[in-house]
Amino acid sequence: MSWFQSLILGVVQGLTEFLPISSSAHIRLIAVGAGWPDPGAAFTAVSQIGTELAILIYFRKDIGRIVSAWARSLVSKEARRELEARMGWLVIVGSIPIAVLGVTFKDHIEGPFRDLRLIAFSFIALGIALGVADYLASQAENGGRHRAGKPRKNLEQLTVRDGVLFGLWQALALVPGMSRSGVTMTGGLFLGYERAAAARYSFLLAIPAVLGSGAYELKEIGGETGQVAWGPTILATVVGGLVGYAVIAWFMHWISTRSFMPFVWYRIAVGVVILLLVGFGVLDPLAGAPELDGS
Repeated sequence: MSWFQSLILGVVQGLTEFLPISSSAHIRLIAVGAGWPDPGAAFTAVSQIGTELAILIYFRKDIGRIVSAWARSLVSKEARRELEARMGWLVIVGSIPIAVLGVTFKDHIEGPFRDLRLIAFSFIALGIALGVADYLASQAENGGRHRAGKPRKNLEQLTVRDGVLFGLWQALALVPGMSRSGVTMTGGLFLGYERAAAARYSFLLAIPAVLGSGAYELKEIGGETGQVAWGPTILATVVGGLVGYAVIAWFMHWISTRSFMPFVWYRIAVGVVILLLVGFGVLDPLAGAPELDGS
C-alpha cells in the first residue's frame, strides 16, 4: 500500500466510521474501485483505533465519569447505584457478544465475509431494517390524529437485558457492510430508545470492541506476513481519527433534529449498484482479496 492509498483510505475511514453506512465496506469498495489490493481486515481493524480515539476525546467527560464511577463500584455498594457505574458495567456486558463471535469467526471475517455480494446484501438488509426502525420511532414520537406521542427511552432507562441486546446487534457488524453504528442504532430504535441515546450508547459500546480488535490485529501489520506496512497504517489511523472527530460532532447534531432516512436510501442504492455491477460482470465479487481469489 502506498502513502497516497493510505491517506485516501484514512479519510474514508474517518468519514464513514460513525455514520450508519459501514466504514469497513467503504474501505473495501474504494480499494476495488481504484484497482488497489484489498487492504484486509487487519488494516481496517487497526485504522479504526484512530476513530475510537476520536470518540474518547469527544466523549471524554462522559467516559471519565463512567470509568471513575465504575472503579468505585468495585468496592462500594452505594456507587453501584449511580448511572455512570451502571453504564460502565453495561458497556462491558454489551461487548461480550462481539468479542466471542469475533474470535470464533475470525477466518470468515478475513475471508468469505469480504465477498462483494455479501457486502451488497448487507447494505440493503440493514438499510431496510434501519428505515423500518426509524419510521416506527417517528410514529411513536409524533403520535397521530387520535393519540399522543409515546416518549422514547433514554440511557437512564438502559437495563442489562437491553445492554445485551445492543451487544448482539453490534455483533452483526462483523460482516462488512452491516456498520457497527448502524446495527446498534437500529437495534436501539427497535428497543424504543431515542435516536441520540441509541447513538451515544452505540459509540460507547464500540470503544472496547474496536480497541480490542485493533490490538488483536496489530501482529498482522508489517513484517514478512503483513499485507500492509506500519507507516501507511499509522498514517491512515491518524487521518481517520482527525476526520472522525469532526464527523462525530456533525452527526450528533444531525440526529437530534433529523431522521436516518438519507442513510437508508444511500445504503439501498449502493447495495443495488454493487449487485448490478457484479451481475453484469463489471466487478469481480472477490476482486483484490488474496484470501478469496487465491492470488
